[in-house]
Amino acid sequence: MSDNKRRSQAIAGVLCGALVVAVLVGVFFVVRDGSSEAPVASQPTATTQPAAPVPPSAEPSAAASTAAAGGSAALSQEPDVQPGTGAVTALTVKELVPGTGEKVKAGQTITVNYKVINYLTGEQIDSSWKNGVSEPFSAQIGVGQLIPGWDQAVPGQKVGSRIQLDVPAALAYGPEQGDLRFVVDIVSAE
Repeated sequence: MSDNKRRSQAIAGVLCGALVVAVLVGVFFVVRDGSSEAPVASQPTATTQPAAPVPPSAEPSAAASTAAAGGSAALSQEPDVQPGTGAVTALTVKELVPGTGEKVKAGQTITVNYKVINYLTGEQIDSSWKNGVSEPFSAQIGVGQLIPGWDQAVPGQKVGSRIQLDVPAALAYGPEQGDLRFVVDIVSAE
């Protein structure tokens, strides 16, 4: 085989590889833009508690992980949530990573990642992080779809923020679950 023919085949192989990469990148962005919706919790009735964040059951994807980052490297890593001491007597919000986006307004649909533990024991109750990969959750904020602690604390926070919420049992699920500590990454608000 001549050197020119080998060179031509090598160039053709490189061009085909570049085309495959370009197609995969295009598919990635299409999937990422169209898959950030998660099931939204139903409106509570007189006999039900407001819903907690419940991540979708689909397998984690690279698109979900990228969406979870919200453009911030800090939000792309699963948070380490530590327990508190004493009792939570009032809802408290602590900004762990400042956001640079617009402030969340009641009535908007937010997309978040979260982790929740029992405030005293540190026992993990729920999380949108599975094996270090985020599975963002979406719901409407400030309209009774989520626990009162979220409805009161999240509006006014900026998109791109990571916040810690210490929620008394009365603003969460009641005495059976006790006081809770959430770490919430606000990925988007629409």
